[in-house]
Amino acid sequence: MLLHETYNMGLQDNILIREGIRAFQQRLPAGWSLNQQRSAPGPIDALAELAAPDHRTTSIAIEARVRLEPKGVSSLVEATRDARARGPLIVVGRYLSEATRARLRDGEVSYLDLTGNARIVVAEPGLYIETQGASEDPDRQERPVRSLRGSKVGRIVRTLVDRKRPPGVRELAVMTKIDAGYVSRVLAFLDSEALVTRVGRGRMQSVDWSALLRRWAKDAPVESRGQARAYLEPRGLEALEARLRNLDDRYVISGSLAAAAFAPVAPARLATIWIRDPEQAAKRLALRSAEVGANTVLIEPNDEGVFDGAAKRDGLWYAAPSQVAADLLTSPGRGPAEGEDLIGWMRANEESWRQ
Repeated sequence: MLLHETYNMGLQDNILIREGIRAFQQRLPAGWSLNQQRSAPGPIDALAELAAPDHRTTSIAIEARVRLEPKGVSSLVEATRDARARGPLIVVGRYLSEATRARLRDGEVSYLDLTGNARIVVAEPGLYIETQGASEDPDRQERPVRSLRGSKVGRIVRTLVDRKRPPGVRELAVMTKIDAGYVSRVLAFLDSEALVTRVGRGRMQSVDWSALLRRWAKDAPVESRGQARAYLEPRGLEALEARLRNLDDRYVISGSLAAAAFAPVAPARLATIWIRDPEQAAKRLALRSAEVGANTVLIEPNDEGVFDGAAKRDGLWYAAPSQVAADLLTSPGRGPAEGEDLIGWMRANEESWRQ
C-alpha cells in the first residue's frame, strides 16, 4: 500500500472513531459516560473507558471499518477474538448494511454506524443499546457504466438509435421504463465514448447511431442477449415463413432473413427468430433439432425490448432494422458483412425507419 493511501486510510479511521464515540455518547443513558483513551494496544484501533452511574468502569475496544461487507465479518470476528476475550469490542462504521449487522450479531460483536444503526452489549457493568438508522447507504456511490452489455442498456441504445430527436434523460427513462439515474449514467458513458454529443447541462444534441450500433454489438453480442437453439426446416425457409404466418406466438424475424426484407443482397440461408418459448414454437413450426446443418435459430430473449419497433410485412413480423443490424454484426458466416450492408441501407433511408 502506498504511503499516501495508508495516511488517508488512517485519517478516515480517526474520523470514524471520533464520530463513533460521539454517537455512542449520545445514546448513553443518564449518568453514563464514555471517554477515549490516549493509546490502544496491538491491533486495536482505539480504547475508550465506559463508566456507569455507580462508578464501575470497563474498557471498550473500538474497531473502525470504513467499509465492511458481509463476507468480511467472519475474518473480523476471528481477528478480534483475543481482544473480545479481554473485554467488550464495538465495530464502528460509516454505514453497515442489514446483512453485515446480522452477521455481527451472530458473531456476538457490538456495532454502531454513523447513520444510527447500533447494537451495543456490555455485560459488566450491564448496558444494552439498540437503535435503528438508515436501511440503505445514504452515500452509496453508483457504479459507473463501463460497457453496453445488459438488457437495460440495450433498451436505451435501441431508443437512441431509432429516434431522430434525441430524448432527454427523463423522457428516455419513461420510454424505456428504466430509472432516470441509471439512464443518466449510461448517457455519461456514451458521451465519454463520443457516441452521443451533449451540450449545456447534459442535453443531448446528436447520436452517432451507426457507431452506437457497432459498439452495442461488440459489447453485447447476440448470444449474450438470449438463449439460442438451432433447428432444421427440411423443406427450406419458404416453408418456415408459411408456418410463421399462422403462428399465434409473439415473434420477430431478425438476421439474414430480415435483412433481405430491407436490403436484399443475396438469398437468405439462415432464419434468426426471437420468440418467447423456442421449444414450444419449434413443435408448432414442425422444426427438427439440429446440431449441424441448421437453417433456423430460435432465440428466447432476455428482454422484451427485441420486439420494440416490430413491423408486419406480407403476414410476417420483422424486427426493427436497428435490432437486425446489431444481431447480424456478431452472427456467424456472412452475418457481419450483411450487418454492414444493412447499416448502409439504413444510412441512405433514415426517413423510412427512424421515428
